Amino acid sequence: MATDPRRLAFLLAVHRSGGVLAAADLLHVTPSAVSQQIARLEAEEGFPVLDRGPRGVSLTPAGRVLADAAERIEAELLEAHQEIANLGEGVSGTVTIGAFQSAIRSVVAPLLGPFAENYPGVTLDVREHEPADAIRMLRGGDLDVVLLERDVEVDSPAPRGAHDIPLLDEPWLLVVPSALPRPERLDDLRDMPWIGAVQNTAADRALRRLGRTLGTTLSVRHAYFDFDTALALVDAGQGIAMLPALAVRRSEAPEGAEVVAMPGLGTRRIVVRHRSTRHEPGPAVRAVVDTMVEVARDLELT
Repeated sequence: MATDPRRLAFLLAVHRSGGVLAAADLLHVTPSAVSQQIARLEAEEGFPVLDRGPRGVSLTPAGRVLADAAERIEAELLEAHQEIANLGEGVSGTVTIGAFQSAIRSVVAPLLGPFAENYPGVTLDVREHEPADAIRMLRGGDLDVVLLERDVEVDSPAPRGAHDIPLLDEPWLLVVPSALPRPERLDDLRDMPWIGAVQNTAADRALRRLGRTLGTTLSVRHAYFDFDTALALVDAGQGIAMLPALAVRRSEAPEGAEVVAMPGLGTRRIVVRHRSTRHEPGPAVRAVVDTMVEVARDLELT
């Protein structure tokens, strides 16, 4: 008996969501409907595709093969839909972008003019949000594209149903007030005073990682979110700040401070995230992401 490819969508939903109940919510059907389609798929194939246990379900080796095939089919259909859309009146719609301040300055604002010329049928709506809020709004459908920051050493993959595309990696730099000695190597940073970042931001994770590398707990004061705030605190002689290269380049460093590059500080990564489902991303979102990649490619980090 030939497999009905429509049943693969149910298997893929179980794989992505982690269970029959969650797959039913994802597909807007009843759990019974999901179970029936999986049972028919197993009957058509002649072998089980799910391991059913007390803690839930997981894919069998055969089920993983079919799920991989389903993802390839989905990707090809999305590509076909995009080509069909481009055959018509062109790409159109509204794309809502959520990003934090330095990403708006560096990536989003520079793309607005060229994008409007290349895609006049697409309206871009830019919203400034902290990354944690942007992630929640993307998941809820209030944003279509979000820009996120990561300390690349402690990066994490996108969750199921979303896809991350790296835009750029920029080195972390030190901004040192003149009242403090200029550090020459990583060990010189162990006992220096530091300006802290808001918890769980990329700068906070990078500073905590640096402390682990040095084998000590760094002396940290204050908690900034905006990099201009960090520079003001450096200017006030409150301590050293570790900032990404774009933040230092796009903001004037205090006159009484020095920017120091040093091996071992690591890099900050900016990624663009969009939903990845059976129907997303659409042509307009793809166009926005492609343009962001082009803008980021041309950025100078020195």
